[in-house]
Parts: sequence; C-alpha cells; structure tokens
Amino acid sequence: MSTALIVIDVQTDFCPGGALAVPGGDEVVAPINAMMDRFDAVILTQDWHPAGHSSFASSHAGKQPFDTAEMAYGQQVLWPDHCVQGTKGAAFHPALRTEGDLIIRKGFRPAIDSYSAFFENDQTTPTGLEGYLRSRGITDLTLVGLALDFCVAFSAMDARRLGFSVKVEQAACRAIDLDGSLETQMENMRQRGVIFA
Repeated sequence: MSTALIVIDVQTDFCPGGALAVPGGDEVVAPINAMMDRFDAVILTQDWHPAGHSSFASSHAGKQPFDTAEMAYGQQVLWPDHCVQGTKGAAFHPALRTEGDLIIRKGFRPAIDSYSAFFENDQTTPTGLEGYLRSRGITDLTLVGLALDFCVAFSAMDARRLGFSVKVEQAACRAIDLDGSLETQMENMRQRGVIFA
C-alpha cells in the first residue's frame, strides 16, 4: 500500500448556500467520488469548530468576516461562523461518498484554527494524520477538496515538508481566492514541489 486520496473539507458550509460557501464547491463531489476506488486508502478531513471558535469574526468585538486578527500563532483570517460541531453545516456534502478509511477532524481546539490536515495553524500541534499514513506505509498523496487556496494548499505544503509525494487534482478542487490568495498559494505549492494534475 502506498497511495492515499486526501479529501479536504467537502462540507455543507463550504458549498453553495453554506455559511462560508466556496464558489462551485459542490462541483467537486462527483469527480472525488469517481476517484476514490483508485487509491489504497481514502482519508476525509472535516472542519469541526466549537461554537464561539477564536477564528470566527463574531468572537471579536468590532471585527467583520475576512478581517484579520493577531493570534498567539500569528495572523489569522476571521471567518463567518462555519462548520460548528454537530450542525448541518459541519456535515459532509450529502452526495459525497464517506466510506473512507479515516476521518480527521480539525479546528476543534477553541483557541487555534487548523487549515492543514497535518497541523494546527501553530504549525506544531499535529492532527495525527502523519502517523496514520506512516503506519500504513503510505507515501504518495493526492489531495482534493475545499478550498484550494487555504486548507488544500496548507495540507499539500505540510505533506511535502514531511516528505510525502504530493499531487493536487485541480479539477476536484475549488478556491475562495481571497484578495489574490489563489495565485499566491499556487506559487507557494509549486516552490515546495507539489505536482498539479
């Protein structure tokens, strides 16, 4: 076994009509479902915030969604409340196949956000995904999902930093593109050796 498909945050709140909708977010579901059987393992990630999470603009007086705030771990984009644990918005898109090998929930610590499937935003607190992949002998990762310029990008760059071979299937991703974030993150991923298909 050496290959895994990492399905990043294909959740209701990131799809049209959701609290933090990624344009065309639901368009990734069919291609992801079609890809799943080609891999030795399928891992899904799920944004899983408690109510009142520190990354929510509503938790900061005078702040609006997409403002930034300085946190102990650095600058944080403040988001609309989204993917709150146990809500419909936190659920996987209803048409997404979810019979994967593992679900990694991230962003559940109240004081720190988590874009990456591998680390919280402090870049030191692990999610456990690296250990799982290594224990299964998985070396080659294909990443898909939402959003390409945030959670997919940070996951891809962390995976490369950890020594995994990483490919991003762009046809099965969509981006937020917040103030040019897509172009910046695409270049960051290329510089770190991420392959695009």
